[in-house]
Amino acid sequence: MTTKPKTISFFQALIPIIALVILLGYNVFIYNDDATGGPNQFALIFAGVIAAIIGFLHKISYQDMLEAVNDNVKSTGSAIFILLMVGALAGTWLVSGVIPTMIYYGLQILNPTYFLAAALIISSIISLATGSSWTTTATIGIALIGIGKALGLPLGMVAGAVLSGAYFGDKMSPLSDTTNLAPAMAGTDVFTHVKYMAYTTVPSITITLIIFLALGFQYGGTELQDTSTLVNSIQNTFHITPLLFIVPLVVIVMIFKKAKPLTALFIGTILAGIFAVIFQPDILMKVAGSDTLDFRSAYKGVMNAMTNSVYIPSGNEILDENELFSAGGMRGMLSTIWLILCAMFFGGIMQEIGALQKISDALLSIAKSTFGLFASTTATCIFFNGTASDQYLAIVVPGKMYQKAFQDKGLAPENLSRTLEDSGTVTSILFPWNTGGAYQSKTLGVATGEYVWFAFFNLISPIMTLIFAYFNIKIRMLAGKKI
Repeated sequence: MTTKPKTISFFQALIPIIALVILLGYNVFIYNDDATGGPNQFALIFAGVIAAIIGFLHKISYQDMLEAVNDNVKSTGSAIFILLMVGALAGTWLVSGVIPTMIYYGLQILNPTYFLAAALIISSIISLATGSSWTTTATIGIALIGIGKALGLPLGMVAGAVLSGAYFGDKMSPLSDTTNLAPAMAGTDVFTHVKYMAYTTVPSITITLIIFLALGFQYGGTELQDTSTLVNSIQNTFHITPLLFIVPLVVIVMIFKKAKPLTALFIGTILAGIFAVIFQPDILMKVAGSDTLDFRSAYKGVMNAMTNSVYIPSGNEILDENELFSAGGMRGMLSTIWLILCAMFFGGIMQEIGALQKISDALLSIAKSTFGLFASTTATCIFFNGTASDQYLAIVVPGKMYQKAFQDKGLAPENLSRTLEDSGTVTSILFPWNTGGAYQSKTLGVATGEYVWFAFFNLISPIMTLIFAYFNIKIRMLAGKKI
């Protein structure tokens, strides 16, 4: 195997990133939200090829680069299958009436003025209990988007509230994988990490709640949709019963009991398919294209909902124009999976040729002061989310890189673990080509460009950690050390 010389320059490391940014920007200019339907995928491949050419010039073998890409793709295997299962779950939750039932009761309970704040709080509670932002958005998040759409609220705003709550819970829950990964990389324990992280996280979520309350009052004072008409249309289209809440409750309890997300989503999909046969026989017949409900048509209806796009017209102009009762199934997730695979191609080659390490080293070299160290760590986490396209790499690599630097400054490891979460975990959804951004955008049906300006918690968190560092607030030192 060819020895990999470490001769790549900082400028050469930046070339593929500059090319990628230019291509992605032009794609958005030309295609708008449709850029993720193919152009962005090719942009990632093209930038990866540029990185590979630089690698060849530095005697890095094709096999080594391909192996790095393979390793990256392997790391996203579970995410890809979760995406497929979320598509299946969304389809069966639609035809079974689970999502329509959530929307039906939500329209009657949730006041438009307080809806955004309520969406934030509900998502926070579910995510805290389950430890999973992805499961939260795939279940209650989809329903909240539907309610917000029916109320006539901007979908980017609703998605921002859901994601802010989901990532607050994911960040603070001891059940979360990232909440365990960050302290492991920094060299502290999870409970010290969670306790110390609360100092920056509580102010961030409080500011976020205030913003959504203010936005709610703004939209609550305008003329929104007549919910009584919408409620009647839903009731006339689906068989609405509180018994359908059994399905999401089973999924939430399974996650709370530490079942694997893929297992919980699979059970939720199958259970919803059974409930569709029991409670929505007319809907299943329409989806199957049959006049009678027998085993064949029931199987076909459920399978179509799991795998293909389904649309249930309600006869209500508002509901039908917004395509409230539609789902893409597993097929609808394929463009997102395509995006993730291309991102892993780019990230794998960039990592193998040493470009990511070169840029990270440059950031570390300018971290002379304590604040500079925090700022470099924050920038590196965000950089890895935007280039390596994976939130786990955005925690693991900076965690390994900066651990000794924090020790040398006499800083306790919980400073590093908190910064990794404040900057790595939450910013993954800000990039459409990151696995987090691609997943959340597809799951909620809202483009990243629409929700990114309203994901206030995710935007505020890295700023808050820098404010605390700059003013030396709650910066814990190692025993016998002074800042």
